[in-house]
Amino acid sequence: MAGILAWFWNERFWLPHNVTWADLKNTEEATFPQAEDLYLAFPLAFCIFMVRLIFERFVAKPCAIALNIQANGPQIAPPNAILEKVFTAITKHPDEKRLEGLSKQLDWDVRSIQRWFRQRRNQEKPSTLTRFCESMWRFSFYLYVFTYGVRFLKKTPWLWNTRHCWYNYPYQPLTTDLHYYYILELSFYWSLMFSQFTDIKRKDFGIMFLHHLVCIFLITFSYVNNMARVGTLVLCLHDSADALLEAAKMANYAKFQKMCDLLFVMFAVVFITTRLGIFPLWVLNTTLFESWEIVGPYPSWWVFNLLLLLIQGLNCFWSYLIVKIACKAVSRGKVSKDDRS
Repeated sequence: MAGILAWFWNERFWLPHNVTWADLKNTEEATFPQAEDLYLAFPLAFCIFMVRLIFERFVAKPCAIALNIQANGPQIAPPNAILEKVFTAITKHPDEKRLEGLSKQLDWDVRSIQRWFRQRRNQEKPSTLTRFCESMWRFSFYLYVFTYGVRFLKKTPWLWNTRHCWYNYPYQPLTTDLHYYYILELSFYWSLMFSQFTDIKRKDFGIMFLHHLVCIFLITFSYVNNMARVGTLVLCLHDSADALLEAAKMANYAKFQKMCDLLFVMFAVVFITTRLGIFPLWVLNTTLFESWEIVGPYPSWWVFNLLLLLIQGLNCFWSYLIVKIACKAVSRGKVSKDDRS
């Protein structure tokens, strides 16, 4: 085990040339990020999940009811043991041959069986009330963490000049605000990893799972080797559009169509501007070129930038979906559905 740990924490991989872990030990004069700090994220992720349950029940649900959003789900399919067995054990989308077989077995017409399967599939979809509560929780958290990030970053020199992310690297002291920001973000992503399996299932479940995984790796990675300054820029930039998306969903569930359309347009502009414009031209520029010039490359530097490029690939995928929704909205006159949902 000692040999595996020594291999994993190899200084040649994690740190620039001639820097050791001993150089980054905490002293009375300065505090640096320590890997064991990240253990705090697990109990905090559980606390965030519990806060979410309380928030959805005692804050979001009353707000939804006040907006006349009902908990009523879709129409319930009539009980039928044979069709239920096919639905749960074989297929939720029977083909024409199976439909004809079931029709003869039950003495039902094919259209009635198709209607039963459609109603049964819809039964598993969450109600609008459940969707609203989930979106309101995410909106509240994203708004809080983005506001905190902006208030924190506007006081830092690296927001105004990204070269400060690399001056005197890795001997950059860890401040209380930076530590809180990082642990909070990491805890939230861990809570999303746990809750994603119980949350509303969306078409992009696999992509979102990959996104959360990459985010956790990036946050952990950049904290351990003290790339936290540029990490805060990445986090804040990616939080900027999320609250607007959740607000647009809430407006859609509440049937405030004009507000939904306006919020979606604002979200699309902010998302595409920040993730296809500012992120590559500002953040990737400093991680790829300014850091190469000031610090120079080393093994974990390559991994960090590879993860950032993977995030950029996901940004391009979601931007494609947003443009697709925008084109549909122009033809229909409104934003009727988020393709990510």
